[in-house]
Amino acid sequence: MAPVFGRRLRRGAVTSAVAAAAVAALAASQAPGVTDVPRDGQTAGASDTPPAGESATGDSPYYTDLPSLKSPVPPFAPNGGDKDVEAGLPATVLDAYKKAESALAETRPGCNLPWQLLAAIGKVESGQARGGRVDANGTTLKPILGPVLNGNGFAKITDTDQGAYDGDRTHDRAVGPMQFIPSTWATSGQDGNNDGEKDPNNIYDAALAAGHYLCGTDRDLAVEDDLHQAILSYNHSTEYLNTVLSWLEYYRQGTHEVPDGKGVLPDDRSDGRGPGLNPVLTPGSTGSAKDPSGNRDMTGTYRPGNGDKPDNGGGGRPGNGGHKPDPEPPTPTERVARLKDAGTGTLATTAGETFAQRVQVRAEAKSGSAVAKVKVKFRIAGDTDARFDGGARSVVVTTSATGRATAPVIKAGEKTGQFTVRATVVGRTLTGLDFGAKVTERQADALARIGDEPLVCEQGKEFADRVAVKATYKGRAAAGVVAGATLVKSATDTTANDKGPFFKDANGNPVRTLKGLKTDANGRLTLPRLYAGDAEGTYLLRVVTVGGATLTVELKVTAAATTPTTPTTPTTPTTPATPTTPATPSTPAA
Repeated sequence: MAPVFGRRLRRGAVTSAVAAAAVAALAASQAPGVTDVPRDGQTAGASDTPPAGESATGDSPYYTDLPSLKSPVPPFAPNGGDKDVEAGLPATVLDAYKKAESALAETRPGCNLPWQLLAAIGKVESGQARGGRVDANGTTLKPILGPVLNGNGFAKITDTDQGAYDGDRTHDRAVGPMQFIPSTWATSGQDGNNDGEKDPNNIYDAALAAGHYLCGTDRDLAVEDDLHQAILSYNHSTEYLNTVLSWLEYYRQGTHEVPDGKGVLPDDRSDGRGPGLNPVLTPGSTGSAKDPSGNRDMTGTYRPGNGDKPDNGGGGRPGNGGHKPDPEPPTPTERVARLKDAGTGTLATTAGETFAQRVQVRAEAKSGSAVAKVKVKFRIAGDTDARFDGGARSVVVTTSATGRATAPVIKAGEKTGQFTVRATVVGRTLTGLDFGAKVTERQADALARIGDEPLVCEQGKEFADRVAVKATYKGRAAAGVVAGATLVKSATDTTANDKGPFFKDANGNPVRTLKGLKTDANGRLTLPRLYAGDAEGTYLLRVVTVGGATLTVELKVTAAATTPTTPTTPTTPTTPATPTTPATPSTPAA
């Protein structure tokens, strides 16, 4: 069964303005959970820095066809309505995407991979495996190979697989329905159909591998930044990002299953070389690639005299008597000529705080009148962790009846420095407005000592109590504020003293100045232990924070207490010896 060449917008056949309008129209009806971003290369993420390193595809060319303006219809359209052919996904390919989503929901639940993202990438990489031209096991009927990556218009990647996957022993080529280059497949390949092999030409293997690759190490694809980085890791191109997001949004609105081989083939490549797939010609054709009905060529263009019937009887075409309808009025997006600052104040705050000012712009027509219902994208650009309320880096706001659009409040993170908030019109390449913003270090405007016991110590000893303070900013505890402490000479001379109390460094040496201290989550700061030193007297300890909060604490060193001398006990005189009694003379014998 031959793939279908459906109607689509095509580069070279329509202007870039029409393409932008198509994206804007699609974004206007986007499904919940998908971020609305501009789709033209001029306004989409001008400050985006693609991820460093090798991409999954080696940045090979991809298909740039955009979804049709008409929203897809569910598989069973109400009232017998026709289903949108662009929303039809080949049965085996669709099954592979859904199985990959289920597998990753178990092994990587934090990634939140939607199968529609795999479908969007499969669309731009290979037209859903050439319209679903796969066998019963999901392997492509013929290998799908990207161009030779020899540096001639593409990246230069010397052969890494000895031609095992791409048949080229000199340079690498992207392979299979998800277009992995061999070196990436070597580390990211998966066995999605449990046949014991990892084949980049098998849609089950390739879809599961793509899912793992997009999830990365710790990405959550429900988070906008992670989603964008995942897509950019696949191909380092902002236009690629925008094209994939267009199809993601489109597929989220509804898809239906079609038989393998009957999917719509894309026909517009990013390298401008036209169709990259070999078109399947209808029986009896003479070399021009048409859809099976024979009514359209590959551009989707109507050709008079070929039996074509326009869908809705366009002006000057068969079906409406040749009468041209009245021109439709320009849309708000087409009317807007510029964005102007609508009174945005100075954007400055400290780390962790909310900006007091919000970015405000006004959409104006050439005449200067306000234009309502214009979609304005506000994006935080630069090296910053500041985010809009809710954690988003970019948001889209529709202008009011007065033409005004006000961005949500911005919450500063911990990174200090400058960044930009850029406002652009979605669907137009008008020059945007940049608003500079600045985040300074956390600060305190008041310091108070915790406790009120006098700090007194004898010479040569260690103070019993440590000095503890609390920092506040606008009445609230000031967490993470940098502070310093110095034992100063006097209230008017804040240079470090050369005598009196001191702290000790890691080596036990006396120091009288401490830097880089920081308050805890409750705004508290406890200083290291203090030692009295040898000189008695009254001394001052000065604590200063970023923001200028200052506290001076008095320390007293008293003289060391003296121990009284114990009196000597007098020596007891020696008692004279008792005289010896003379012996009684013996009585003579009678």
